[in-house]
This record gives sequence, C-alpha cells and structure tokens, in this order.
Amino acid sequence: MPNASQTTVASRIEDVVRTMRCSGCGLCAQYEGVTMALDDGGYMRPVVAADSPTRTMAAPRELALFDGSCPGVAVEAQRPEGADRHPVIGPYTGIWAAHSTDPEARFNGSSGGVLTTIARFLVDTGRQSTVVGARADASDPSRTQMVQTGDAAEVTSLTGSRYAPVSNASAPEALRSSTVFIGKPCEAQAVRRMSTADGGEPPVILSFFCAGTPRQDATDGLLDELGAHRPLESMWYRGHGWPGSFTATGKDGESVSVSYSDSWGAALGPTVQWRCRLCADGVGEYSDITAADYWESTPEGYPDFAEKDGVSALIARTRRGYEIVQEAVAAGVIEVEPLEPDALAAVQPYQVTRRQYLPARLAASRTMGVTPPRVRGFSLGRMAVRDPKGLWQQYRGSMSRLRRKFGVEPPWLRRRG
Repeated sequence: MPNASQTTVASRIEDVVRTMRCSGCGLCAQYEGVTMALDDGGYMRPVVAADSPTRTMAAPRELALFDGSCPGVAVEAQRPEGADRHPVIGPYTGIWAAHSTDPEARFNGSSGGVLTTIARFLVDTGRQSTVVGARADASDPSRTQMVQTGDAAEVTSLTGSRYAPVSNASAPEALRSSTVFIGKPCEAQAVRRMSTADGGEPPVILSFFCAGTPRQDATDGLLDELGAHRPLESMWYRGHGWPGSFTATGKDGESVSVSYSDSWGAALGPTVQWRCRLCADGVGEYSDITAADYWESTPEGYPDFAEKDGVSALIARTRRGYEIVQEAVAAGVIEVEPLEPDALAAVQPYQVTRRQYLPARLAASRTMGVTPPRVRGFSLGRMAVRDPKGLWQQYRGSMSRLRRKFGVEPPWLRRRG
C-alpha cells in the first residue's frame, strides 16, 4: 500500500520499481517526462525526468488513476459481462483450437498465427486503424522493439514471440479505441484500466499466455554460447514451425539454432524478473481475445514439443472478442474447433502450478520485506490447499531465490547489520 511519503505519481512509480513490483509494461511512459529504458539488470524500467509533471501530480484522482492502472500495484480477476470463469483459464465467452488459414502466418507464428491474422483482419476491414505490437529491432534483431503501424502488410511482421524486455503499453496509440493492442497480460491490464478509467472505450486488446520476461542479457548470453556471428541479419525465438527453434543468422549467412525447450528452459526462463514470479494473471484476463499454445500431450501427460503444424488455443473473453472471432471465421481467415477449458489447462501445467503456488510466493516476498502487488478475486486458496507440502517448498524456495538471484536480505538481518 502507498505510504505518506508517496504523494506524487512520480514517487508512486519509483516506489513500484524500488520494491521489485515493476513488470516493465510501459504504462508510465504515457505520462509526460517518463521514458522506458533497460536498467542495469537488463529489464525495461521507467525513467522519470527531473522536470516531469509527474513530480507535481498529487491530486487524489491522479494518484488513484495510477494505482488503479499499474499492474505493479494490484491485479484483480476479471469477470466480463456474459462470461463464464475457469479457475486457471480465467473468463471466457468461447474457447477454440484455432489456426490461421494463411500458411505463411501459421508457419511464422509462435503457434497457429491467429493473433497476427486477427489483427490484420481488423485493419484490412477498416474496423481498427492501428496495431500496436512488438517485433525484432531492424537494426539489431537481438533486441525487441515496440511497433505501432496502420499498414496492414506491416502487421504481418509482428508474428512470433519475443522472449525479451519490451514495453508495448508505452506506445502513443496504445490507449486509443481505434487501436488493436497486442501485448503481455500485464500490458493488457495497464491499457484496459487506464483507457477505461473515465468511461472511455478501450482498444481491441489481444494477449497471450505468458511465463514471464527474461533479462536482455539472457538473449545475449545464449547468442554467445551458440557462437552466433555478429552482426545479425535475423533472430527469432520461436516460429518458423511449431514450436520452432531459437535461431540466429549472421549477415555472413551463418546460422545457429537450439530447440525451444533448451533456449527457454536453460537460458531464458531462469532469468525471469521477480514481478513475473508473483503474477496472478499469466493468461491475459484483461484482453478481449487471448491465444495460447495448444500442445499435444506426451504419454506422461507433459506438453509435446515435437515439431508440427501450429495450433493455438483461442479464448474470447468478452462479447466483443467473441464477435471478432466469429467474424474472422466467417471471413475465412482463421479456422476453429470448440475446445473445453479443462483440456487447455491440462496442456498448460505451468499456468496451473503458477496459480496453485502463488500464495506461497506472495508470502515469501512479504517475509523478505519485498512488497508484492495486491491480488484479488482469483480464489487462490482453493487451489493452494491441494498441496500443503508443495506450498512450503515454494515458500522456502522463493525466499532462497530472492537472496541468491536478487540480493534481498530479510528485514531482521538488515536491522542487525
């Protein structure tokens, strides 16, 4: 909770960063005099200029707008009108297994290419005028850049996941009702909450299941380990098949590659920022439409990462999202088959365990004196009681991670020192 010293929007921003609650979503950059930049830890963080108006913005309404929009302050389970709710998948008005009918979009996409195809469909038909998303930086493909474009052909370049820091909510067009906003769950929350704070109409929001944001230097280290030739001509984390491999090609034509399992599991995933480990919404509950990998299962019940044609799970969360999916199907740009929410949860074990053990991680954070975001409405206790031993292990493991990975000492040791 804010304290008496946090009396301006700038002090609120700086407190969220100081207490490791910042996800790097970029919403702060909607304020004049605030920009986003990589910090020393390799994550995107807001930088507040000395003359930023946020340093004098202290009216209760201004502070409430920030507190109500920032995913580092609070995360609340969503219950859109007319939607059912699943304990892991979240709200839904429809769920399908889906893929783009465009072979190129399906091949290049992280799974079925559906979000890119839907975004382009909305621009092609004139329903929306701008798309905000992310892609590889043209000057250095190992970096990820936020993009906003009204060119339908350019929307195609936004295919494929980027497992690196980027701040899509910083886009000037992000809050406009005429925009298609594609972003991480935290970015979807920030955009929806701020754009609707005064009764406004939000953009069409597309999101995806997210396991967190790794450090930028995790990508750099992986490239070095693989012996990638610099400068790079191209680099993608996934796509070009499903799930696709981490692949980098130098301007000399030499390529290096490693499997998705090895790139995420060994190099990228372990560097995910602390805020992501406390995330109650890795499934994009604030979106109109969310996509996820719809893996097939191995005989042991784990996701099967063998290469095949991409298939997405597509979740319409709002009535507007449902209508868009139906229009895209009628136009022939995507194909869908009905899917049960339990079937999707069964092949997304990370999202299941993430929610199940979240109370332990939140408690560990408090024990270590690191204020977590407020979490409301997810009924976490019902899932947590299924495995008390696992909760205890997660609690101890989280405290150890805070000390080893992030250099946090518990309050009683700080006082003793």
